Amino acid sequence: MTFRTENLPGVSPTPPEQTRGFVFNHSMLRIKDPEVSLDFYTRIMGMQVLRKLDFPEMKFSLYFLHRQSVDTPPSDEGERTAWTFSQSGILELTHNWGTENDPDFKYHDGNAQPQGFGHICFSVPDLAAAVSWFDENQVTYVKRPDQGKMKDVAFIKDPDGYWIEIVQPDLLMNLGR
Repeated sequence: MTFRTENLPGVSPTPPEQTRGFVFNHSMLRIKDPEVSLDFYTRIMGMQVLRKLDFPEMKFSLYFLHRQSVDTPPSDEGERTAWTFSQSGILELTHNWGTENDPDFKYHDGNAQPQGFGHICFSVPDLAAAVSWFDENQVTYVKRPDQGKMKDVAFIKDPDGYWIEIVQPDLLMNLGR
């Protein structure tokens, strides 16, 4: 039997037929300095850049990153753009030009008041090894796996202060029980 959804108040038991083929493509974070953020997400988190789009008239650039290994994207730029927007699980980093030159510039991380956006999450095969890797690279922690009430879950910060949850799925079987 195919899993549909947990049955909770407000949850539609069956997706409407009109939504067939909908794919969650990406979530976007605004970044201050693309060089710093791209280093973090490619070197520390192991992502790859699928596509960069520049909008000179509006003075911003978009970087689309993915963590999973993907088929070789089309070499034609237009086809590669369409291909990028057909993928799932993409992180879009948006850079408004000039922010990297302002030492006082900072984006709201969503966790300070007023709260809004919370975090993104990466699953890892070995939480202890990931923590060791983050320590080697002097990544800032919000919470280590052994801290707080929720054990076996870490939160780190990216260069713009956005929170990233780090979990090892098989350690979470009793989460929320």
